[in-house]
Amino acid sequence: MPTYQAPIADMRYLLNDFLEIGRYDNLPGFSDASQDVVDAILEEGAKLTQEVLHPLNQSADEEGCHWSTDGVTTPKGFKEAYKTFVDGGWPSLTCEPEHGGQGLPTVLGIAFSEMIISSNMSFGTYPGLARGAYEAIKRSGSDAQKALYLPKLASGEWGGTMNLTEPHCGTDLGLLRTKAEPQADGSYQITGTKIFISAGEQDLTDNIIHLVLARLPDAPEGIRGISLFIVPKFIVKEDGSLGARNGVTCGSIEHKMGLKGSSTCVMNYDNATGYLIGDAHKGMRAMFVMMNEARLGVGVQGLGLSEVAYQNAAAYAKERIQGRSLSGVAHPDKAADPIIVHPDVRRMLLNARAFNEGARALAMWTALHIDLSEKHPDDAVRKDADDLVGLIMPVLKAFLTDTGFESVNLSLQCFGGHGYIREHGMEQFVRDARITQLYEGTSGIQALDLVGRKLPQGTGRLLRQFFHPVDQFIQDNADDKELGDIVMNLAKSFARLQQATAWIAENGLKNPMEAGAASSDYLKMFGLVALGFMWGRMAKVSTGKIADGAGDKAFHENKVKLARYYMTKVLPDTSSLMSKIMAGADPVMSFAEEAF
Repeated sequence: MPTYQAPIADMRYLLNDFLEIGRYDNLPGFSDASQDVVDAILEEGAKLTQEVLHPLNQSADEEGCHWSTDGVTTPKGFKEAYKTFVDGGWPSLTCEPEHGGQGLPTVLGIAFSEMIISSNMSFGTYPGLARGAYEAIKRSGSDAQKALYLPKLASGEWGGTMNLTEPHCGTDLGLLRTKAEPQADGSYQITGTKIFISAGEQDLTDNIIHLVLARLPDAPEGIRGISLFIVPKFIVKEDGSLGARNGVTCGSIEHKMGLKGSSTCVMNYDNATGYLIGDAHKGMRAMFVMMNEARLGVGVQGLGLSEVAYQNAAAYAKERIQGRSLSGVAHPDKAADPIIVHPDVRRMLLNARAFNEGARALAMWTALHIDLSEKHPDDAVRKDADDLVGLIMPVLKAFLTDTGFESVNLSLQCFGGHGYIREHGMEQFVRDARITQLYEGTSGIQALDLVGRKLPQGTGRLLRQFFHPVDQFIQDNADDKELGDIVMNLAKSFARLQQATAWIAENGLKNPMEAGAASSDYLKMFGLVALGFMWGRMAKVSTGKIADGAGDKAFHENKVKLARYYMTKVLPDTSSLMSKIMAGADPVMSFAEEAF
């Protein structure tokens, strides 16, 4: 059976030394995030995830969810674990105090989310979707809707979902057919079918608040004619109590490759009562709030699964004896040496670990900017932070899930044939990780979003929020003797990213196929450089700690060594990506359709 230990030491390092969240104690939420509070949350979160959630992960995968005409039953132990989760106040961690939440920073919530995912990703989908519904209603709902729904979502008493996909349309939501008919009392009757709805039906909460995209009778064609509606499983009365069952049912659940403890539902809406959120025909604007929340969460899923897979692979590599070291016998007291002595095993482990620690820094850095975009008193700071988040979000979602999946596979590879056996749990991590590249917008869609929308937005305004600090870091540290090689490697890859950006801007303007053909390679290059920037900054922090004799010397020395590994063994992949981008669209588009 696999094991899991929450990486508390690394999370503390990122919060305190790397991000220095204490600098923001003048902002709402941060003022309550004292060192003692942060430590208590990390330690108690570790206990919950290690002792309550992780032991259910394999059994939930084996059992799965059960559907009947009465609803969906989650795997054995989930109801009790969810009660423990709610009783501990975990759903309210980053919700607003006015809704009964604790009001703590998003960056702290992301650290806890990673623990949930590493320990039991299936379980994490239920509160994760509720959190997305909370954010969408908070941003776009009326005061009455906020008062009615948000306290129960914040407490965890009610669940939530997002309903976009239909049998005939996924990414192209302009094709959706679900209808919303206005009623005399101001409500709407919602009719249609939605598929792939995570947590659409479950037995963990008293009610489920579905957010549903639908089309009004007078709606214009395409995506501009979509509205967003609250459709509760049980009608909520004005006093907050539950009324009659609404006209929404789960028609079936999907039999999936992985994530089997999470119910993926076909939802049927038959004249269900719904309530408009925001303006008519402006549903995508409101839903994008929930989608961005979900895309950050899915990016962290790639990280979380890579972390737990790495932990188990590293432990196995130090225990499994096989062959002898190429340089001679390393452990003469044993019949063979542990496989950790072999360079290729170390390569796989270091690739995964360098990704994990770099991705964690990028996710938490992005989350900090979400906090700044919402809470900073300076309009310019809020705008700049929002621009950075908008730019980074497709990179974070796609790069962290694509590379996370690769890292999980490398960790399984360390087990050899034993990794293919269910007992060790590695094959479940691979199956669970695969979905992260697909839902909430496939990696290819994220790449198109990056090159087609984010790069040209505001004539490159968003890009400046990333390019300028990277360039400044390189200039400020180019002559630092301790960081010279690290900064030089970052500078080379950053120059390639700038060149690739200019190439796409010029050639994509002439022919959109050029930008499309380059998009996935470009996003990967962007992701590699983004993690390189994180590693450069972490190396800067840790070399300073070593020089000052502060903190755990071995911890900081390993940070610097891992930074050098990333810069010399991973980041140079930007060179081959540059060659692929410059090859243009012709090698991709010259094949006739009938040739496939």
